[in-house]
Amino acid sequence: MEPMNQPFQNHFRSLALGGVALFLVGSLILFPEQAFNSSLKGLKTWWDVVFPALLPFFIASEILMGFGVVHFLGVLLEPLMRPLFRVPGTAGFVMAMGLASGYPIGAKLTARLREQDLITRSEGERLVSFTNTADPLFMFGAVAVGFFHDVSLGVIIAVAHYTSSLLLGFLMRFHDPQGPTTPVPVKDEGHFLMRAYREMHQARIKDGRSLGELMGDAITSSVNTLMMVGGFIMMFSVIIEVLGQVGITEWLAAGIGRLFSLLRVPGELASPVISGLFEITLGAQVASQVPNTIHMAYKIAIVGAVTAWSGLSVHAQVASILSRTDIRYTPYCFARLIHGVLAGWITLLLWNPVEQYIRYSDAAVPAFLRQLPETGWHGLAERVSYLGWRAILLLGVLMLIGIGIQFFRRFRTEETH
Repeated sequence: MEPMNQPFQNHFRSLALGGVALFLVGSLILFPEQAFNSSLKGLKTWWDVVFPALLPFFIASEILMGFGVVHFLGVLLEPLMRPLFRVPGTAGFVMAMGLASGYPIGAKLTARLREQDLITRSEGERLVSFTNTADPLFMFGAVAVGFFHDVSLGVIIAVAHYTSSLLLGFLMRFHDPQGPTTPVPVKDEGHFLMRAYREMHQARIKDGRSLGELMGDAITSSVNTLMMVGGFIMMFSVIIEVLGQVGITEWLAAGIGRLFSLLRVPGELASPVISGLFEITLGAQVASQVPNTIHMAYKIAIVGAVTAWSGLSVHAQVASILSRTDIRYTPYCFARLIHGVLAGWITLLLWNPVEQYIRYSDAAVPAFLRQLPETGWHGLAERVSYLGWRAILLLGVLMLIGIGIQFFRRFRTEETH
């Protein structure tokens, strides 16, 4: 039966893809002004926010990988990453950078590790599932301050987002249980810091590029990736506008609304879900405009869910990045669904205790975040400074955890002997 069904599936896929392309082109012809304005809006978002925010991180990560810092961290974090997430220690670098800088740097660095054969396909699929996350300033600045005008809401969104991300990483350790894994590094008698340094030194010697050459290659690769990201942002901005013009968005929202009614969830939340299905910023904005008769906990839960899902625009970017490797997109898409459900559920679960803590504690939100203006998340200096601080903090914490584990294991070994 399979050989007979395969040609039918191929023909159906060709017809479906051709129909989608024809619909898109026809819509652009029917709504040229709306398509142009939405494309311009996507370009402005990419140029004002995405490009200046992500370019330094892309370049820095490429340089760190070229100089072997990833290998250094791999030795330190091996006892932490492999037991918890079934990925090698080098994945700790991806986790730190991904949590700090947001979409799609987690996918970019995962693909780079796979290209360098530092992880297997199964490990890459586990790694990208929980390291490709939203950045903290988007949740605090764009959503909490810009849309809801309450920076304290960012605490609940961020706690739920990162908690569900780490929980997802633990769940994904059971993905492809029979898949190949990278071999556990052979331990020698030397001090673990010296072993980490030797790994870094050997990686730098093997790379062989000078600082100038490495920086040039890093800039070229980073700009090419960001050009691809910009194209996706503009294209999906046009697609969302076109779907709204022809009424498909309203039709989908009506169907989701009826489903929510059966689940005893306010039907007014269907519109942000549909908008967030395509683009997270639009979904969060629509959620903030839901009538005040809907409890804020439901609004923030929907924001958490669509932020974790990340939108089809980010999915397309990730699929394009992963297509250069043998890492499959399907496990990533499935993981996004789980992340969205977990983030929404954890938001509702933590709403009362976190809200009470924020209400009675001024230290719950950092002072520099409380002082952000409504459009402060667009500021390049604020964004780069904050994300740089966050990346350094996360890397430092991970290194300290790795060093602590190594000291503990070494102490236990000496006690045994």
